[in-house]
Amino acid sequence: MNLKVCRLVMVCVLLSPGACVVYPPVPASPQPTLQQRFDRSWVAAAGAMSDQGLTIVSQDRGAGVIRGERGGTVIIGTVETLADGRIQMKFSSQGSSNADPSLIHQVSDSYDRRMGR
Repeated sequence: MNLKVCRLVMVCVLLSPGACVVYPPVPASPQPTLQQRFDRSWVAAAGAMSDQGLTIVSQDRGAGVIRGERGGTVIIGTVETLADGRIQMKFSSQGSSNADPSLIHQVSDSYDRRMGR
C-alpha cells in the first residue's frame, strides 16, 4: 500500500509542471505625452462649450485660452500646464445679470464627461 501511494505521488509530481501555464508579460501602454494631454483637454473644452450651445468667439491655443458666448454670457476656458506636468482646466464666466448663472457649471460638467470623469 505504501508503494502505491509513493508511485501516485511521483506521478503527480512529474505531471504537475506540465499543467502550469506561463503567459508572457503584457507590455504597458505608453503614457500620453504632455502635448497629447493638452490637446485632449483643449478639444474637450471646445466640445463642452459646443455641447452647451455656446458659440466659440476666439481661440488662442498657444496661450491656452478659448472663449465661448451664449445669451450675453461669456465662458472663458483656460488650459494650463503645471510645473509638475499636470494639465489644469479652469472655466470662468463674464456676462450680464440676466445671464444663466448655471451655464458655467453645465460647461464644466460637460467637460468632465468628455474627459471620462
